[in-house]
Amino acid sequence: MNVLLFGATGMVGQGVLRECLQARDVALVQTVGRKATGQQNAKLKEVVYDNLFDVNAMGSELQGFDACFFCLGVSSAGMTEATYSHLTYDLTLAIAEKLAALNPGMTFTYVSGAGTDSTEQGRSMWARVKGRTENALQRLPFKAVYLFRPGVIQPLHGIRSKTASYQMLYSLTKPLLTPLRTLFPNHILTTEMVGQAMLAAARHGYAKAVLEAADIRALAATA
Repeated sequence: MNVLLFGATGMVGQGVLRECLQARDVALVQTVGRKATGQQNAKLKEVVYDNLFDVNAMGSELQGFDACFFCLGVSSAGMTEATYSHLTYDLTLAIAEKLAALNPGMTFTYVSGAGTDSTEQGRSMWARVKGRTENALQRLPFKAVYLFRPGVIQPLHGIRSKTASYQMLYSLTKPLLTPLRTLFPNHILTTEMVGQAMLAAARHGYAKAVLEAADIRALAATA
């Protein structure tokens, strides 16, 4: 399996990259982003572009993949809806439309978020934008589209968030997350689980297109 990974330097993307590199059935992992991960692995190819909106410049770099794990994302804090939509909806769809044209047999997995609004009509700005993005992705002619809606994610294996406020929160709650995950297994995931679930969906599919935390956990257990 050849895997294309967007957002490999983010917290979720780091976890997904780790699981892909460890998976025996993954022959190639190509990351695409504004920065390289700096990792060295025989399976890993890194492609760096300053402007991810310019999908035509990537050309053949986006062709020949069985799965895409789209982990790019920004916080909506302090943003207008127009700006957040541009960086979330517009960017995701520009890339996904190109991928669907080049890789009709591709499974596309998008990291959304718990509370995403599929009606696109709710009061929460970020949830409306994510819902609009999810709905548009499901209309593209991929082999399959999976929309992951994790809630709390515990970073493992030394993975850190690039967002300082999030990393501070993870550092403060680190002693509590493992016991809380034991108590609330369907509400708290790990970066490892998210990566394993994405691989399992690419291998075997899943009964639902929209996966909440409990679905992601169940799917990861089959990996």
